[in-house]
This record gives sequence, C-alpha cells and structure tokens, in this order.
Amino acid sequence: MMIDIIVPAYKEGNNILRLFSEIEEEIKSPHRVTVVCDMTDDPTVDAVEKVKNDYNFPLNVVINTYGRGVINAIKFGIDYASAEYILIMMADCSDKLNVVDEMFQKMEKGFDLVCGSRYMSGGKQINSPFLKGFLSRMAGLSLHWLSRIPTHDVTNSFKMYRKDMLRNIKIESNGGFEIGMEMTVKAYVAGYKITEIPSVWIERDVGKSNFKLWSWLPRYLYWYFWCCYKKLKKII
Repeated sequence: MMIDIIVPAYKEGNNILRLFSEIEEEIKSPHRVTVVCDMTDDPTVDAVEKVKNDYNFPLNVVINTYGRGVINAIKFGIDYASAEYILIMMADCSDKLNVVDEMFQKMEKGFDLVCGSRYMSGGKQINSPFLKGFLSRMAGLSLHWLSRIPTHDVTNSFKMYRKDMLRNIKIESNGGFEIGMEMTVKAYVAGYKITEIPSVWIERDVGKSNFKLWSWLPRYLYWYFWCCYKKLKKII
C-alpha cells in the first residue's frame, strides 16, 4: 500500500524545502509527494523542480487546472492521486509528521479515515491566534459530543483518507479548508470507519498564512449543523 501526500502550495518558494526534509526524516511508510500549485510562475514550482530528485521518495509538482485557490488545489490533488491512501498536508510545516506512520498503520487495519487531532488527549495546538484556536476547539469538541463523530478535531486539515471512500463522496465545498470538515462529516454520516490520533500543530513561523477565518467561518458552520441535522434525523 502507498500514501499519496498532497501538498497545496501558494508562493512558498524555498520554504517548502523544509517540509521535504521533515517528510524524509519522519515518514517511513511507502509514500510519494505531489505539490499542487495554481500557476506555472509560482516560485514554488521552480523550487520543487530543482530538488525533486534529491530525496528518497518520488516528488512531483503539478499545476491545478480546476481554478485558483486552496480548495481547488486540494480537489485537483485528490483526483490526481492514484495511491490507496491520500494524506492532505499543508506546505507550512505546521503539522508534526511523526504520527504519519501511525496513521498508515490505522488505515492498514481497516479504517477509512484517520484524523490528526489537536484536541484529544496527547494532542496540542501551539501559538495559534486566540480566536481561531478557540473557535476550532469549540467546534471540534462540541460536535464530538453532540453527534458522536469519532474525532475531537473535525476542522483539522491533517487527515489520511482511503481513496475508494473519497470516490463515493461528492464534494460541495467552494471556499477553502472547510473541505476537510465536509469530507469528514459526510464519511461519518455514510457509515465509514473513522478514528483519530493525537497530533501537534504549530503556527507557521515563516511566510504568511492563507487561512481566511471570517470568509470561511459560515462554511464551517454549515457543515457543523449539517452533521448535527443528519445524525438527529437518523435518531428520530
């Protein structure tokens, strides 16, 4: 079995080389890496092309043809991937990668989705802006208790998916990182096997975050209440 690691990237340039070094150091499971950029003139493209033969894993950069923005880059990457498992990973090195092999082992045991969880016992979120961290934590913990979804961190983008499962999920999101929440709640409502492992997330210290809290918040709320409604409907 193989992991396709999908990395949406926008103007990361040489910053992304740090991520490749962490992947090489931390991940022992079979994997390959695909960086998805929106434009051929993004400096990330040249940075990847120069080093793509320097690592012990296959590394490639592709141009997203679905339209600009992180959500289209993620959609393109999912469709481009052909491995049994897909791991969505940000280019900013915020997620600690020492848990990826454990995620892989969980998938090998039959799970369809393994969520990195900052809010379960053993997980951490470090240096996050207060409001962003507070809203994310409250959403994850409350949805876990209200709907019994088997993760405390539904908003986290750091997740490993079974490719066959994603083929059966229609993605409707058109904003940004809420796509990870949509795929998770839809997988849960459809009855797929989901688990979580504690993960550590650290606010990026190089470059600028592309997370747009206020414009994306309504979309996160939509999928929050969608999940609650679907589970309540099943109970009634």
